[in-house]
Amino acid sequence: MTHRFSAVISNTCAALLLLVPIAAFYYLFNLGSFAELIASSTRLPIQWSTVSTHQWYGMWVLTALYVCVGLVGLYFLRRAFANFAKGEFFNLAKSRDFRRFSILLLIQTLLTPLHFALSSVLLSLNHPAGQKMLSLAFGSNEIRAIGVALVMWVMSNLLVEGSRLQTENRQFV
Repeated sequence: MTHRFSAVISNTCAALLLLVPIAAFYYLFNLGSFAELIASSTRLPIQWSTVSTHQWYGMWVLTALYVCVGLVGLYFLRRAFANFAKGEFFNLAKSRDFRRFSILLLIQTLLTPLHFALSSVLLSLNHPAGQKMLSLAFGSNEIRAIGVALVMWVMSNLLVEGSRLQTENRQFV
């Protein structure tokens, strides 16, 4: 069961690593759809009619940079779970991949409020004086993600230590 579930996670990560950049380029060349996506998913009182094309491209770049951190994390998660699917739980290099994923998850979670703040500033640049905004948001989702990232970091440290012990035990046999 563990091997199959690990393979599913690895394959899902591989699919996301392929599909997310395709979606990003789709939105780059179909900026109207990107604008609709952002307008429907952002709970900011933005005067959407004032947002210019340059601002939308800036928002796309800002979002792409934010998503890239997650994609790099998914790359390391895929590598770790590909080896878990093979039964290699205490492989030092793959345990380090799991650690890298947890660190990148933590980084992306900490970047979330910054991304939201920069987005609010960027999207409200054309508002009249006194109506520009800087909005910060840090809620239970970020706290939960930080907790998950820290737990995964500790687990990855245990896997790294387990791989060292396994290597040491092989030397005695």
